[in-house]
Amino acid sequence: MTATRGTTWLGRAGVTFAVHQYDYGAMPAGVGAAVHASTALEIPVERFAKTLVAEADGDPVFVLVPGDREVSLRKLARAAGVKHAEMADPRDAERLTGYQIGGIGPFGARRSLPVYVDASLLGYEQIALNGGRRGVILELASADVVRLLDAVCADLAAG
Repeated sequence: MTATRGTTWLGRAGVTFAVHQYDYGAMPAGVGAAVHASTALEIPVERFAKTLVAEADGDPVFVLVPGDREVSLRKLARAAGVKHAEMADPRDAERLTGYQIGGIGPFGARRSLPVYVDASLLGYEQIALNGGRRGVILELASADVVRLLDAVCADLAAG
């Protein structure tokens, strides 16, 4: 098993999870990382959670949305109870989390951030998300994700 801060954090929490690995560097041009990972690992993309870093009135937050969807910043602002939300600058996201873009996960991040999860992900018993390194995906119970991260669940996807 590839150890990351994310897998170490989950191990300490005592939850069951699976670790999957894929070749991140083989991502075809024009294909998003979530779609590439879901295809490589044969995990349905709608059950794959993209971990994004956004800002809600200037405060950084994690946002988990299905791999085939985009986040609605308007819906995120509403869920966070603020007037404005925007995506974080990639350099800020890396600095805050200690992870590289393409490998950012909510577990074991350098800084603990509030977490917002698109409610559609809770329709699946298991979801997959980045494990803290490019090419490392964790699969675990959606209920554990919400519980461990004290996440707010809301309709966050655009469209």
